[in-house]
This record gives sequence, C-alpha cells and structure tokens, in this order.
Amino acid sequence: MNAINYNDKMEKLINGLSNKPKLLLHSCCAPCSTACIERLEGFFDITVYYYNPNLDSIEEFDKRKCEQERFCKQKNIKFIAEDYLNQDFLTASCGLENEKEGGSRCANCFNIRLNKTALKAKELGLDYFATTLTVSPLKNASVINQIGEEIEKNIGVKYLPSDFKKKDGYLRSIQLSKEYGLYRQNYCGCEYSKGK
Repeated sequence: MNAINYNDKMEKLINGLSNKPKLLLHSCCAPCSTACIERLEGFFDITVYYYNPNLDSIEEFDKRKCEQERFCKQKNIKFIAEDYLNQDFLTASCGLENEKEGGSRCANCFNIRLNKTALKAKELGLDYFATTLTVSPLKNASVINQIGEEIEKNIGVKYLPSDFKKKDGYLRSIQLSKEYGLYRQNYCGCEYSKGK
C-alpha cells in the first residue's frame, strides 16, 4: 500500500482554488508558522490560531504566544490566542505519561488541538482549518492528517491536508526564524518531550 503524499494533496487542492478562502491555521509556535504561512498566504486569507495546552509552563506558553503575535503583526496576518488551558492536555494525556514520543499521547494531543481549531473555524465561519505541526521532522504527518480528516467529517469544516516539512519546509522555517529574530525552543513543548 502506497503512503499518501499529503504535500501533493495540498498542492492539488490549493492550485484548484478559484477564490481566496478563509483559513484558520493552528500554530504551535512562530518558527513553525513561518514557512507554512509563506506557502499558504498567496492562496488563503489566513488567521493564525494559537492554542497549545500541552506547553509545560505558563512562561513557555506566553513566550511562544508573544513571538507568534509579533510575527503575525510583521506579516499583517490576523491572530487569535486561547488562554493557557493546560488541563485540556493533562486530561488527554492521563495514563499515557510513559508513552514514547510520537505515540498515543502525541496523537491525543494533536486531536485536542485540531478539534478545537475546527470548532473555532466553524464558530468564525471560516472555510478551512489546518495546522503547522506537519512542518516538524519529529511529527508524523500521516497521523496528523488522518486526525484532521476525521475531524472534518465530525465537525463539518474543510481540513487542509499538509506535509509542510516537504520541499525543505523545516529548513525554510529555520531560515525565516533567523531572519525575523524569533525565539526557537528546543523541545515540542510538553514536559514529556524535553530532552527527546
């Protein structure tokens, strides 16, 4: 069975657009959003949505939020942030604390963030939702996209499939982070990912 190329799937979709739909782009941090926004801004009216209950402290949450907001202002991109809702993550990861990185705990974390993004897109009347999570070489794009596609069916907002790490997306995010002087953390964000 051939693996799905989610980058090709995204490109086919966006190249077939006849207008500029409204997209709610979930972002884990400013550095990851840079290359994703660069790829999408010509095709979508983007609003960045910062919802990250997985972060291990309010200090880390606020640092990433401020950097994301600063980058969005520089790019003239709309920005929405949720409060630090760490209990959402703790509930979703309960019993999975000892799972290996990239396992069930991570899938649950992707699910809560994408589900909340889709609900927010629906509330705002936006056309699509997506996530920057697939830009990371440490994140399984197939798992993320399967979750997004399932949420699309359940909530009724179109999901934009992606694998932003393709076409040197991760490398580009590093370059853009340097250009914009962005804070780049060295771990995913949850306490379990430190040192992984």
